[in-house]
Amino acid sequence: MQNIAISANMTFSQQTFADSLKLPYPLLSDFPERKVIRSYGVLSERSMNALRSFFLVDPQGVVRKKWIIENPGTTVVYSDTLLRDIQQIVGKR
Repeated sequence: MQNIAISANMTFSQQTFADSLKLPYPLLSDFPERKVIRSYGVLSERSMNALRSFFLVDPQGVVRKKWIIENPGTTVVYSDTLLRDIQQIVGKR
């Protein structure tokens, strides 16, 4: 399993952010075309930013589950909740 993060921000911003948090996974930029974000259906056309979301994609590229955070400013995402969902899905395969 591998974690990958994708954002609509420029590469320079991504690198600075990743370095500041010492992220242990790749942080990729989908700027300026936003093709990946658009293809996953999480591009806000109003702001041209991605909706905060998480996807579980299997090795064949099939999206097994997605979580879209409607209010990222007020919603806390608990990793134990995501991990529990992921373990249930992966265990079913």
